[in-house]
Amino acid sequence: MDETMNLIDRAHQGDKEARDRLGLDNMGLIWSIVRRFAGRGYDMEDLFQIGSIGLMKAIDKFDLSYEVRFSTYAVPMIAGEVKRFLRDDGMIKVSRSLKEMAMKAKIARESLISSLGREPTVEEIARQIGASKEEVAASMEAGAEVESLYKTIQRDDENGLCLMDKIEDENQDQERLLNHMVLKELIQGLEEKDREIILRRYFENQTQTEIAKALNISQVQVSRLEKRILKQMRERF
Repeated sequence: MDETMNLIDRAHQGDKEARDRLGLDNMGLIWSIVRRFAGRGYDMEDLFQIGSIGLMKAIDKFDLSYEVRFSTYAVPMIAGEVKRFLRDDGMIKVSRSLKEMAMKAKIARESLISSLGREPTVEEIARQIGASKEEVAASMEAGAEVESLYKTIQRDDENGLCLMDKIEDENQDQERLLNHMVLKELIQGLEEKDREIILRRYFENQTQTEIAKALNISQVQVSRLEKRILKQMRERF
């Protein structure tokens, strides 16, 4: 059992020191993921803390019988935690008071349309609910933004597709494309033998023993080469 697996085993048994050590050892991994979400109006330290929660969940849920590296398992857990935070606390978040005012404004607008026979002004709606024009305008604008983002734009049988779904899909596509481009660039920068090892190991899912046999070297050599290559790729990333 390697050191990481040993630490995870100890963490599962309640060893706080092992858990803290895993957190320290994977700080670089968290930062590499968090940097993908830069420029979205959030402090990077805050996103790092959210990513750390994802790492802790990965530690707790990781099964030592998995035939996968812990870092491979942890990446989607960390990224998923950050994405959930951005989704739930995103820029379209509307406060409860603003939502309540938007609802009052909507009811008042419908009532005034019925009584006046025309579209009421913001001032008339504000007077009706006892609020300022600025407050009413802000609540109506915020409500309209949220409504338009979640309004169904495409219906397929029983499933409706809203604009937010489309935006999230496009963001995921862009992220996959970016990851593919970065990975392709990193692999192309490797020496021929190093590139072959990575392609066989992670794209053709070959074991170290199979690679050793194909390249006529020992499994121990493959293991050492793989560690060196991955370290080199991380440093370049």
